Amino acid sequence: MKHFLKDTDFAQHEIPEVFALARELKRQRGKHAPPTLEGQSWALIFSKSSTRTRVSFEVGIRELGGHSIFLNQNDIQLGRGESIADTARVLGRYLHGLVVRTFDHSDVEELARQGGIPVVNALTDFLHPCQIYSDAFTLAECWSGSAGAQLESLKGKKIAFLGDCACNVANSWILGANRFGMEISLAGPECYAPGPEIRELLKQEGYAGGYTFTDDPVAAVKDADVVYTDVWVSMGKENEMRDRLDELQPYAVTQDLLDGAAKDAYFMHCLPAYVGKEVTREVLEGPRSVVFDQAENRLHVQKAILSVLGKSGGR
Repeated sequence: MKHFLKDTDFAQHEIPEVFALARELKRQRGKHAPPTLEGQSWALIFSKSSTRTRVSFEVGIRELGGHSIFLNQNDIQLGRGESIADTARVLGRYLHGLVVRTFDHSDVEELARQGGIPVVNALTDFLHPCQIYSDAFTLAECWSGSAGAQLESLKGKKIAFLGDCACNVANSWILGANRFGMEISLAGPECYAPGPEIRELLKQEGYAGGYTFTDDPVAAVKDADVVYTDVWVSMGKENEMRDRLDELQPYAVTQDLLDGAAKDAYFMHCLPAYVGKEVTREVLEGPRSVVFDQAENRLHVQKAILSVLGKSGGR
């Protein structure tokens, strides 16, 4: 049984296969749809709302020949106190897989332990691996030319992440950068530095060091091939909004800051973006921005992930 809960759940030799499949699914979309999920039913359990994640997974499951069932926290008994273990055991009798977007990372781990069907982490407060695989695929497309999304093109490249460096996207990029052979530098206030949980996971995965962190955004973007940021106020952090906006304002990605990166560096953002806060309109809409390529590639990469997991087991 295979799950995708963190960026390292695909072995090193499996990642090129995922990228190659995503590349083919993208190329053949509208011409040929491999029925890799034919006859399968997958549930999307979302405790957090989403635009890109929900639509890309629902469309992806349908295009692979499967059937999706959307469940928010009010649709199932988890919202009324039923245990995750019992929920997993029941859903495992009905379904072939789960896509879960929730708060606590331990919830997706428990669903994977108890359900007997593949589980995909569509976002937790700790990690967002589907986003990072889609981002890496996007960069591989940019750097591979006519060869198309070759994983080797990522090796040795530097990504700079600015803002809340303890958020789920930053955590997954720290883990993913190490997996893809990239260098990652993060910049933010000291109170937003990567936390002990990601440091422990890096140690478990055998990545000594793993990243650099500074409170100087100019230093972080120096020689970077990619400049990345995310929203400053994630779901569940709304009560911290005023403090976060004040503390993170020096880390906004402006054109001047982007110009301090490597020549032709790309700008990335997983969206939604709040113009005038973490990024300026000039950067977001500029020629070096690939944010909508990232958004599109969520569909293709997640279809590849679902295809691999759909073959791995379940009912």
